[in-house]
Amino acid sequence: MCLGIPGQVIEIDQQNGLPMGKVEFGGIVKNVCLSYTPEVRVGDYVLVHVGFALSRIDEAEARETMAFLEEIESYAAAEPSQSSAPKPPNRSL
Repeated sequence: MCLGIPGQVIEIDQQNGLPMGKVEFGGIVKNVCLSYTPEVRVGDYVLVHVGFALSRIDEAEARETMAFLEEIESYAAAEPSQSSAPKPPNRSL
């Protein structure tokens, strides 16, 4: 299973002969390889996995996915951490 994160392309350039872009993910900007998505233009949304834009997606789909990821994050923050959980008893023989 892989997790693709939606982001908006804010700049496109070439680096070492590869199409690259600066992509914004909720205020964080990362360099992303655009080789698999040559049709992408500044302002488009892309689905990114490990630094590669895998597909162009529409803005509505990007916003829906971002909202879902934020919801997951809020659930994770509400759960008690593993470190505060009681340890199981030692049952060595």
